[in-house]
Amino acid sequence: MAKLTFGYLYDFRNPQQWHRDWHELYEETVALAAWTEQAGFDAAWVPEHHLASDSYVTSPMILLAAIAARTSRIRLGSAISLAPLYHPLRFAEDCVALDALSGGRLEMALAIGYRRREYEAFGIDFTKRGAIFDEFLEVATQLWAGETVDFAGKHFTLNGATLMPPAPRGRIPLHIGGFAPKALERVAKYADGYFGDVGAVAPYVEKLKEAGKDPDSARALATCLFMVVAEDKTAAMDELAPYYHHVNNTYAAFMAEDKAIGMDDAALAAMDLDTFKESGILEIMTPDEAIARFAAMQAKAPALEHLMFMRPPGLPAARFKVYAQVIADKVMPAFV
Repeated sequence: MAKLTFGYLYDFRNPQQWHRDWHELYEETVALAAWTEQAGFDAAWVPEHHLASDSYVTSPMILLAAIAARTSRIRLGSAISLAPLYHPLRFAEDCVALDALSGGRLEMALAIGYRRREYEAFGIDFTKRGAIFDEFLEVATQLWAGETVDFAGKHFTLNGATLMPPAPRGRIPLHIGGFAPKALERVAKYADGYFGDVGAVAPYVEKLKEAGKDPDSARALATCLFMVVAEDKTAAMDELAPYYHHVNNTYAAFMAEDKAIGMDDAALAAMDLDTFKESGILEIMTPDEAIARFAAMQAKAPALEHLMFMRPPGLPAARFKVYAQVIADKVMPAFV
């Protein structure tokens, strides 16, 4: 069983109801990521979306470079980057630069996404994103392995492509997200680990076995975006619910738009604040409850090695630190 580590997701959103000067918001968020390293956390993650009304971060590589320059120990990565929106050679090159800049701390998480309008904005066929992703992975993993790549696919054509400089570690550690069988097959074939819901870890391990790979090599990074640890659960709900309510409703809007996600019952639905507070979506646990929950999660999924929380948009930095410190002081020592 792997050691369980902890980190945060930073989406750099700037919702109108809590709108900030852009430079101040970005500087503060990068500084908070650096602070979590001092507090003992193990990772900082930056996601990606486009065309979001609250200005959800669109350029994870740039923000990861800024965090890399302010930190020295924590692992860094996208969670997730929308791989089919990138050219594989340019993406592989940018990852090599970022891995070198960070001293070998980069671990990327990729997936295909679920928003049709993001693909339309880039002029890419949404229905082909799985096939594009497969070609992307084929090319990028060969490049990171130090190969010279000649590739003629339906979506990418490369002649004599190679990385100069090469990947410093001979690879870029890669997680892939998703929950469909095809997505888990990609994880088993191309990735070093799975990114997503802890419930998909067991099926991912089975896909590793089917691919003839050692199930003991499985690694998993689980999202805990709506989990908070606090000493006073009632006070924490009253303070934090408006910020997480915004997150819930914006993700619900993403999933509902264009009916492109392919699910009749999407994971999140829009609701008013009072309904959200009663819904159980935002889970607030005492330190002891959190320790028990996380230990049970890892016992059920031994490949689980990292939990990713989030700093919800709008939450003041000082208050974020208070809640993060509870995890650092009263939960993380149980998993050393």
